[in-house]
Amino acid sequence: MTQLSGSRRMALGIDLPFIDTNSSNHFPPTWPPTDDFPVVIDKNGSVISYYGDDIWDLSPWASRNLRLSFATYSKKKSRLSDSCIKMAKLVCAWWLWGPRPVNNAGTLKSRFTHLFPLFKLCSDDNVDVERLHQHPETLDKLASAFSSSNAEAALILLHNLFEQRSEFGKVILDRECLRRLSAAIPSHEGSQTAYIPPRIWLYQVNRLKEFLDDYEKVKEGVAACYLECIALYENKFGSLDALYAKGASSRDSDGTGFRRNFGSFSDYSNRHDITRTLKKWITGTDAPDTKCRITTLGSYMTLASKVGAAYLLNFSLMRIEEVWRLRADCLKVEHDQHLGPIYMLSGVTTKTISDSDARWITSPSAQLAADTLAHVARLRINTASKRAGISIAKDLQSNPSHHIRRYEPWARGNGMDKDFGVRPSYSSYMELLRSFPRLFDRAAITITEADLEYARLLTPSLDATYQVGTPWPFAWHQLRRTGAVNMQASGLVSDSSLQYQLKHVTRAMSLYYGRGFSKLKLDSVAYATYLKAMYEVLGKEITRLLSPRFVSPFGEGRKSQILNIISASDAKKLELAAKKGTVSWRATLAGGCTKRGHCSLGGADTLVHCGGGHEKGACPDALYDQDRVPELIDLQEILSDRLSTAPQGSPYYESLCLQQRATNNILDTLKAAANG
Repeated sequence: MTQLSGSRRMALGIDLPFIDTNSSNHFPPTWPPTDDFPVVIDKNGSVISYYGDDIWDLSPWASRNLRLSFATYSKKKSRLSDSCIKMAKLVCAWWLWGPRPVNNAGTLKSRFTHLFPLFKLCSDDNVDVERLHQHPETLDKLASAFSSSNAEAALILLHNLFEQRSEFGKVILDRECLRRLSAAIPSHEGSQTAYIPPRIWLYQVNRLKEFLDDYEKVKEGVAACYLECIALYENKFGSLDALYAKGASSRDSDGTGFRRNFGSFSDYSNRHDITRTLKKWITGTDAPDTKCRITTLGSYMTLASKVGAAYLLNFSLMRIEEVWRLRADCLKVEHDQHLGPIYMLSGVTTKTISDSDARWITSPSAQLAADTLAHVARLRINTASKRAGISIAKDLQSNPSHHIRRYEPWARGNGMDKDFGVRPSYSSYMELLRSFPRLFDRAAITITEADLEYARLLTPSLDATYQVGTPWPFAWHQLRRTGAVNMQASGLVSDSSLQYQLKHVTRAMSLYYGRGFSKLKLDSVAYATYLKAMYEVLGKEITRLLSPRFVSPFGEGRKSQILNIISASDAKKLELAAKKGTVSWRATLAGGCTKRGHCSLGGADTLVHCGGGHEKGACPDALYDQDRVPELIDLQEILSDRLSTAPQGSPYYESLCLQQRATNNILDTLKAAANG
């Protein structure tokens, strides 16, 4: 053990307001630290975790549940070997106090997760981690022990530890072992986030909106019922804290305590006219009213918070971590003289920069979700404020976080085992659906052939998890990518009804991002996500031009001339070409226009020049779409009807004639191409 002082001093790198050079965990006096050295100290100065603990609780640093468990690593309570526990702690301490230390708890957790398979493998093979280099049979398993996405990151971490071996004091893998590990790691192409098919995406959005609409209708009843039930406990026991002193029998978390003390909860829910809504979303419409218990109300309010977050994720390009940090006043509206009201979410970004007031463009419909989240949060913080011993910052009292712990008498636990500022962890989207099975109809989210075709179009690397006949495996991060793609409301969606719905629900966000509204302090990563999706979708649309579906009025030779810069299989180059403008594509009534730059003839809005209705030949930049034939036939009939009533010789009549001639020319071209 080495004494540290003077130039050899090591300092904690965690960057938080309550950590400074006076903190007792800032400078470890020895290396390695002793078991009684405090690792984590909260803002009140209380030691949360010591170096010798099997679990380091990082929650005070992360403002959410976050732990490093050095001992057990599975539900079966499998345990790491003593040598692995000792080394894992030493490595984490090095990342905290060594050169270039981590500045936040999330990075420490991520690094620990990357290297954990090494410690697990050594424990399973009963190999001392410091002597791993002497066990080639175990070393050969190491590359496959890491996940394909984490292996390279783990290699870099191990390489850095080797380079710092003199100061670190240990060697896990020497240079030759690192070389062997590097050679054994298969090349990993990061799988692209799955694009949710339009039908399934619209279903989940509409279902979330239906829930929020229902909550809006009953929120006054929810609040009145909730506050009445809290008051019942206060009046009977004197205070909520006194209730807890009575023991668990007074407040059973299954609802029996409420029934024993105050009668059937359904009497209260009926009086406030919320029973039907509780049954619809929680217990089932066919369930008897008596199935509605006080815990049903708690579950409904929790679901409201999670549905609100899910809805915001669909319409903001935010990450789940960022949505989970939002507070009651997050929705901002700015007015622009050209665009009108612009709805934004204000919060803290988490990825590339630390920004305490980043902005994300959102849909006007986000107002409903934000109102729901704030409504639940204000009710719950009102209850939390009644508990003695809970310290709530003034700004949180007036502007609570959307997601706080439950302090109601019917909630599990007493809510007092965590600092109030530590938010509850968020669940995955699939965990939400498993916990609340009435939120989505399984049949409605089951993948069809058409769904899978759309998904593979935007995500060719989909794995076997996505199969026809199985429910779509939702994940929060899918909502960012799908939202960005859907903002293009692209022609990739051939179903006209779905296409219309996509355009409708994403119109506001598409308008704001499409205009490049730069006066706002928008989150840069969200805007980059939008631009990336825009060029990706444009590239996919251009790829489709190479199929027989699209026809040039001047034949295959002209079509090849337009598109010969790129092969159909090279989607990445198509995206780059779209970005550079070497290939252009704008949808038209007939199909599309490949003219670069502005079209002075109005080709995107009229068929006259596109189809040669002026008898000067069709536009050489036009491509006609076989899928547009039904719409063009409908247009042909409309033009015929209008011509029959238009005054002959009038400008209106002449205009109709030009459009009819162009439409006929386009249909003739498409028919000839279809017949070979």
